Amino acid sequence: MKDMDLLPRLKELYLPPAEDFVLVDVPDMRYVSIEGRGAADRSALDHAVKWLFAVIHPMKRIARQRMGKHFVEPPLEGLWWADDVQDFICGNREKLNWRMMIVYEPDWLTARMFKDGVAAAKARLGEPPAGLRLERYHEGLSVQIMHVGPPSAEAATIARLHREFLPAHNLVPNGHHHEIYLTDPNRVAPQKQKTVLRQPVRASCQARIGSSRFVEVNGLPRPHPSPSRADPGKPLIRR
Repeated sequence: MKDMDLLPRLKELYLPPAEDFVLVDVPDMRYVSIEGRGAADRSALDHAVKWLFAVIHPMKRIARQRMGKHFVEPPLEGLWWADDVQDFICGNREKLNWRMMIVYEPDWLTARMFKDGVAAAKARLGEPPAGLRLERYHEGLSVQIMHVGPPSAEAATIARLHREFLPAHNLVPNGHHHEIYLTDPNRVAPQKQKTVLRQPVRASCQARIGSSRFVEVNGLPRPHPSPSRADPGKPLIRR
């Protein structure tokens, strides 16, 4: 995305209200990401997060020296899913799949800069994880809410989303559960931590979809998701 497109949408994409769910149309964006399975043992998860920030952190210096640009380090994000959706809703951590990622935008961040960031991280941390990659991901129409509190309290909100909000608005899941971690758990008390909870969706067969660019959800027009969706598993660049 270009600066002129990304900056006006930051509040919409990253600062939803905490009172109720809202609809948002998430654009196609690039991410640096690493995938894994199982969250009961945090060692692989923590290693992935350490590597992502090690790759992203040099971007500030590289952008300033090469382009005279000011790069603001984005927050950590994560996709979570399970083979059985009930394992996900109930939070069975040993059966969860995850993809930790950091958005790689705007568009003046180049593939060469990504490779240079990997090289800088490799000098500090050794060989990178096999799954480290730069990829595109397009969620389109999504439901999101701001969760304020510890991660252990998210389950009730996620259950309410899937069992109440989506059926009531003729929506069904259309992608992986997405979390955006806006606060550092090492610096912020659990009850004050902020996490965006996002779920890509599509209209169910009961919803009325018009021929315009709007999808009608219980009579409320919202931007229609793009008909094209990038393959979330197809990397642009591997290490």
